[in-house]
Amino acid sequence: MSGRKLRILLVDDHAVVRGGLRLLLAESGEMEVAGEADSAEQAIGMIRQNEFDVALLDIGLPGKGGLDLLKQLRSERPGLAVLMLSMYAEEVYAVRALKAGAAGYLTKNSAPATLLAAIRKVARGGKHVSPALLDQLAVEVGQGRKSGSDALSDREIEVLRRIAAGESLTHIAAALHLSPKTVTTYRARIVEKTGLQSNAELARHALEKGLLS
Repeated sequence: MSGRKLRILLVDDHAVVRGGLRLLLAESGEMEVAGEADSAEQAIGMIRQNEFDVALLDIGLPGKGGLDLLKQLRSERPGLAVLMLSMYAEEVYAVRALKAGAAGYLTKNSAPATLLAAIRKVARGGKHVSPALLDQLAVEVGQGRKSGSDALSDREIEVLRRIAAGESLTHIAAALHLSPKTVTTYRARIVEKTGLQSNAELARHALEKGLLS
């Protein structure tokens, strides 16, 4: 890095979170927030006009979700290390994020020292994987047919999360730029794969899986 500070892009729709991260990174003396975005669209615009070493990316963004944004970032800037930093538990999202090209996954209750170490590691081309996530990866490699929420696609997980948060199908369709009919189809697939029927059951399942912040 030739002694220069690591340039970090923060992508989170909560200004308070971005502010806290900005202070933490500045105090490290070796990193700087070179860009901030509160939506996927804004983040894409920034990476097209600027160079960053690491992107800290939240999953629960308005409109296009974090996993979709991750895939686009990997396509447009394959050299950019993307570290997912989310309120959501590793159980559902972490493996999906790594498969989509993330360099690591951290929850927002991680210790500051862990976050800084993870940023340094992914900036060098490494991967940040917690011991719990390593165990989960090992189980996934050895398992056969999936069931329940593990069998859901990334898009189905996003629709489930939004249903559980109380959003209407019409609102979900508008947020994800889909037709209401398509969202209804996704809900039907979720019901089929999970064996759950009502929105209350889906919400309870999402809460147990750590899909709600």
